Amino acid sequence: MPTLAVDRALIAATDPVIRPHIRTTPVIEIDGADFGLPGISLVLKLELLQKAGSFKARGAFANLRLRSIPTAGVVAASGGNHGAAVAYAARELGVPARIYVPTISNPAKVARIRDCGADLVLVGERYADALAASQAWAASSGALEIHAFDQDETLRGAGTLGLELERQIGVPDAVLAAVGGGGLIGGIAAWFDGKTRVIGVEPELAPTLAHALAAGAPVDAPAGGVAADSLAPRRIGDRVFPIAHRFVESVLVTDDAIEDAQRALWRVLRIAAEPGGATALAALLSRRFAPPAGARVAVVISGGNTSAVHLG
Repeated sequence: MPTLAVDRALIAATDPVIRPHIRTTPVIEIDGADFGLPGISLVLKLELLQKAGSFKARGAFANLRLRSIPTAGVVAASGGNHGAAVAYAARELGVPARIYVPTISNPAKVARIRDCGADLVLVGERYADALAASQAWAASSGALEIHAFDQDETLRGAGTLGLELERQIGVPDAVLAAVGGGGLIGGIAAWFDGKTRVIGVEPELAPTLAHALAAGAPVDAPAGGVAADSLAPRRIGDRVFPIAHRFVESVLVTDDAIEDAQRALWRVLRIAAEPGGATALAALLSRRFAPPAGARVAVVISGGNTSAVHLG
């Protein structure tokens, strides 16, 4: 069995390092019947209220606090949320930052990056294009690459969400979180270490985890759908995969289900989540994941960087 890149001890050591820079985001526990899910208790972890609008701030601060930063600063590629988080963290810590994002990125995320004063470069149509451009810049400038998901410090930062959730509610019967490259689900799964079911939810049009689990290794997958600006890299991370393979169950949802979840969050709780932020809840509402009666289920609402929620 391979040694995992991140474990509970590393996550626990990371938490006090980044704690001064991040928010302890709230949880709200409600009767599942409020969302048409009678018989379960639903705990929403409202990570869309995190600094820079998503869970990505955890990994961004972990990278900037735990790694040696060169004079050239840092560079990141992102569908939007990671870039916004790195730009925010770099501004707070006085570090130069260049952020590459694809043209598909939501304008709200692009605006956040600009507002933080980072050097923003729009390039290509997908995350993979932005990643290639950022790697070229790192090679020529000496800037430190901060990977959106396939970096130990990124995973360690994301794992603090799991640590924080357990402090707030104990160990639930299941935790659901969206999957793009796998940094969030990998960090959460590493923290819980098999103590509960961890469900990775991803769009049918961007099934990086599902394809990797079927193949037994990270492989290229389609990269489309309504959440493509946050959940559509070409493949799950190499450092993420052993964690996911050991601890994570995969569930796929449709774009319609994701948009239904966005509307439900707004209708029931007046929460405006981006598509990627609502994807985990979509697995429950569409019955792709059906917990047993009496279960206490935690759902990570991972981001809120959106300019609109389609309520029609």
